[in-house]
Amino acid sequence: MTLARIVSGGQTGVDRGALDAALDAGFPCGGWCPQERLAEDGAIPARYPLAELSGGYKERTLRNVLETDGTAVFYFGELEGGTHQTVSYCQQHRKPCELLNAAQLTPEQCALELAAFIARHGIAALNVAGPRASKVPQAHGFAYAAIKALILASRERS
Repeated sequence: MTLARIVSGGQTGVDRGALDAALDAGFPCGGWCPQERLAEDGAIPARYPLAELSGGYKERTLRNVLETDGTAVFYFGELEGGTHQTVSYCQQHRKPCELLNAAQLTPEQCALELAAFIARHGIAALNVAGPRASKVPQAHGFAYAAIKALILASRERS
C-alpha cells in the first residue's frame, strides 16, 4: 500500500507544517479540528480542509488517531502535552505509531524512517502530530520539510 493522504488537526507547529507540505504538493490531506476551528492563534484558516468536531483538542486528537492507519509523532527532545496524549491514544487503540526525535534527526532522515514505517504497516492515511509553534518555534518548518520529502519519495515509488 502507498501513502494516499496526510491527516492532522490544524494546530500551529507540526500539524500545519504537515498540512502545508501536502497542500503545496497538491497531495490529499485533511483531518478533524476542534469546533470553531480552534487553535492557539485563533481560528484555523479556511485553507486547511478540516472538519470541525465538538469536544475540544483531546477529541480531535483521538478521532485523527482512530480514522487513520498510523501516526507519525514528531517531538523535539521530550514528549509533552498533546504530543504525549497522541502516543497514549495510539497505544490504547493499538494503532501503529512512529516516534521521530527531531532534535536528533534531519527532516530527510525522518522522511526515510516514515517511508519504512508506512511500508511496514501498509499505511495509506497517515496522521501527523507534534508540538505547537508556541512550544517549539521550528516545528512547522521541520515537519514541512520532512513531509514534503516523504510525499516526493512516495510519488517516485508509485
